[in-house]
Amino acid sequence: MNNNQTLVTSDRVIRESECRQLTGVCRTTRYMMERDGKFPARRQLGGRSVGWVLSEVLEWVSNQPKAALGRNVQKGAA
Repeated sequence: MNNNQTLVTSDRVIRESECRQLTGVCRTTRYMMERDGKFPARRQLGGRSVGWVLSEVLEWVSNQPKAALGRNVQKGAA
């Protein structure tokens, strides 16, 4: 796959279910984050349909802090 194909793939518009799957964040929370400038803006696709640019969502995901694995796992041990 060359760079042009990668760019086209990542610049496609995704809908609600795919956005939720990629981010793990529910619609209401994403809308509040968008309002506060903390999540990429939706694009109006038609009368009542919206979508997000995949590359913008992927960039947002990559910039989120990673969860600390194993934190509090051994709480009370020893």
